[in-house]
Amino acid sequence: MNDDCLKLTTYFGERDRTAGRLLADELLDIYGQHRIATSILVRGAEGFGRLHHLHTDRLLSLSEDLPVMSIAVDRRPRIEAMLDAVLQVRRRGLITLERARLLSGEIGRVELPEALHEATKLTVYLGRQERVDRVPAYAAVCELLHRRGVAGATVLLGVDGTLHGRRRRARFFGRNAEVPMMIIAVGAGGPVSRVLPELGGLLHRPLLTLERVRVCKRDGRLLARPHELPARDERGLGLWQKLMVYCSQAATVDGRPLALEIVRRLRASDASGATSLRGIWGFHGDHAPHGDRFLQLRRHVPVLVTSVNTPEQTAGAFAIVDELTAEHGLVTSEMVPAMSAMSAERTVGGLTLADHEF
Repeated sequence: MNDDCLKLTTYFGERDRTAGRLLADELLDIYGQHRIATSILVRGAEGFGRLHHLHTDRLLSLSEDLPVMSIAVDRRPRIEAMLDAVLQVRRRGLITLERARLLSGEIGRVELPEALHEATKLTVYLGRQERVDRVPAYAAVCELLHRRGVAGATVLLGVDGTLHGRRRRARFFGRNAEVPMMIIAVGAGGPVSRVLPELGGLLHRPLLTLERVRVCKRDGRLLARPHELPARDERGLGLWQKLMVYCSQAATVDGRPLALEIVRRLRASDASGATSLRGIWGFHGDHAPHGDRFLQLRRHVPVLVTSVNTPEQTAGAFAIVDELTAEHGLVTSEMVPAMSAMSAERTVGGLTLADHEF
């Protein structure tokens, strides 16, 4: 299948509650009831939101309410059918709804629209214990992407979600073989288009999405700046800019971990929020795919920092990111229609959110 889809992303705190339940459980129950093609709940390592309260796994007193991010992906009619139930959940935080291309089943080479040739974000959704020739599927995918010249990829492990419409939740006891995980990769349109049939042949039940991004920096070299956007589109919906920084946890700036310094500096500014996600495997640039190694003193895993801001805040946020990534990292930007709270603009409706080209 090669079809238009919508990606619903929510950013909130792990202990946020609604009507006596954890917000994460409420949202993932909705995704499961609607048999969404794929959804995933990812725990962050550090971050802050609108109130600029720091949440981090580095301090015991602040690690009980880590930032979390949930993503739900399916064809446009299925997401729109679920949207009203999601918007009825009262919560704090941020929700974005982006348009993408969904690929599943038998995958041939895809001719990307001209707008996608500059840079494309490829996301691969798969189960935690999927394997390819006795190798973890996520490692096999990263190796293939690296060989084919894709700029970078980060593997993120989920703790809850749906995969091919079935709810999969991590439990204390059990193999958790099918709990979702995702690989977020960025590359030029040509290499991404050419690798798609190989990914389709590599995976048993491939499930992929394609989105348009702009590569702003790579290994310290400034390539472009984020697009300048109006505060709202022609329908009155707020347009925000999402900055994403792909780096290694071992990367430092002035002796401090790069990812943590980005979050710290953004928190001291007027940025709306930031979430640092720690991967388990991945690569960027010419560096070979890597993850934690036995007996190593410093963690050597990829980290992904995401910050979503209004157009007015984007220039300042990018200036901070630009300064801190003078030597390391891959930086991308994306335009995202967004709402500051899930209940704040319920009258907007799914059609308005969905009418942005991917």
